[in-house]
Amino acid sequence: MGFFDKLKQGLGKTKTSFDEKINNAFSIFHKVDEELLEELEEILITSDIGMETSIKMINNLRQRIKKENIKEVEQVKEALRKEMLNILNIDNSLNLNTKPTVILVVGVNGVGKTTSIGKIANYLKKDGKKIVIAAADTFRAAAVEQIEIWAKRSGCDIVKKEEGSDPASVIYEAIKITKQANADILICDTAGRLHNKKYLMDELAKIQKVIEKELPNSSKEVLIVLDASTGQNAISQVKAFMQTTPLTGIILTKLDGTAKGGVVLGIVDENKLPIKFIGVGEQIDDMELFNAEDFVKAIIEEDPNAKK
Repeated sequence: MGFFDKLKQGLGKTKTSFDEKINNAFSIFHKVDEELLEELEEILITSDIGMETSIKMINNLRQRIKKENIKEVEQVKEALRKEMLNILNIDNSLNLNTKPTVILVVGVNGVGKTTSIGKIANYLKKDGKKIVIAAADTFRAAAVEQIEIWAKRSGCDIVKKEEGSDPASVIYEAIKITKQANADILICDTAGRLHNKKYLMDELAKIQKVIEKELPNSSKEVLIVLDASTGQNAISQVKAFMQTTPLTGIILTKLDGTAKGGVVLGIVDENKLPIKFIGVGEQIDDMELFNAEDFVKAIIEEDPNAKK
């Protein structure tokens, strides 16, 4: 099964919920007017896209209908797809311009952070990159053992210390080994944290200082892992982390099995952050670079008769 098929399958619940509501609205409202747009706005809001983004999308859709002189209900669906693509089409290329590059991975506990690191390491290694993983989540019991298992699965080197060690010292050691091994990418795990846990946020700032001091000219990605099934709470997590950490992108997990995939639009729109990776399964290969067109196709059916 190709990744698009996995994506489509994983987003099945989201598509069923979202597409059925859209089609039902079009079956009730037979002309393009304010009543239809109000119904679509309510559908967007109740599909975890979020109030702010939903209102913006409908306002843009209203302007597009007027500008393109859309008269047929069937054409509105294609116009809605275009609005989704406009939101999601942010440059999501990975900044891997130096050797080494640092990828710092953050997120709260339970979102799939450790699993995501293993899958991304595997993805990049298959692309010919030499990877070192820093096991700097030294606070959570068994976190080091878990990341070590994923490092072995992906065939990547790992730098670790005993549980309770200073996370910044793990990063320092990992940078030294990354240089010695002439590795391409250093992926750093961090402790799951929330904005109200100040000591963990302080540790994250300390880690970043070490990276800046030891690798001042290296390309850096700071990626937050989000669990799509948490819906609007995922948007709140991004905003909390951005108060402390300059995020560069998002790793979205657990899309399979949730009807809340629409939250992707709200996350990107409200935070102006690109989705860099998307995961739709438990296997080591179930992680890919995010593709906006594939995502939109997976949640809202294209109308083959609609005018492009």
